Amino acid sequence: MPRHVAIIMDGNGRWAKQRFLPRLAGHKAGVEAVRRITRHARTLGIEALTLYAFSSENWRRPAEEIGDLMGLLKHFIRADLDELVRDNVRLRVIGDYRRFAPDVVALVDQAIERTAGNDGPLLAIALNYGAQAELVAAARTLARQSAEGVLAPEAIDADAIEALLETRELPPLDLLIRTSGEYRLSNFLLWQAAYAELLFVDTLWPDFNEAAFEAAVAQFGERQRRFGGL
Repeated sequence: MPRHVAIIMDGNGRWAKQRFLPRLAGHKAGVEAVRRITRHARTLGIEALTLYAFSSENWRRPAEEIGDLMGLLKHFIRADLDELVRDNVRLRVIGDYRRFAPDVVALVDQAIERTAGNDGPLLAIALNYGAQAELVAAARTLARQSAEGVLAPEAIDADAIEALLETRELPPLDLLIRTSGEYRLSNFLLWQAAYAELLFVDTLWPDFNEAAFEAAVAQFGERQRRFGGL
């Protein structure tokens, strides 16, 4: 059983297009898939689940669609926060979500605060997240510490970098799933995925259900993880 699973939730727009529906309908169906999978992950005993909800590149989308996504995020927090608190879930956010509108930031802050005392499964939501920016920020911090004499250059190692990543409170990434038949990481958890098992499935995200998630976990269990050894 993987401790930490991450998902690139892709295919909402194509799901809607196949049904001659507006893209918003696909995003709404995608939120329902989030509910299904987050609940089932808790049922299976997954320790941490990280979901790629809004990338730093998603700002390139039309303003109307971004507004729709923000509206769905607010609705999800308002509708599901009590359940997360009741189920002892610890919510984390990776990415610069403070770039969002003040009302969205306030809701996210409230959700993080209300679940801060929980000690159960971790649910990490990537909001305005980009792995390259994350690594650049870590490099700048280390460079500044070195220039100030706080850190010797030879002391910079993988552990020093990982301690500055936004996922430092999460277990090592075991399994990364991408839906919709695309075969790329799209600037998501590039460092963390170094030894993760990668699984690309054709299923569009709104159709990704409990059985599909269990099948992905089962595939993980069949793989041999050698981490460079024999």
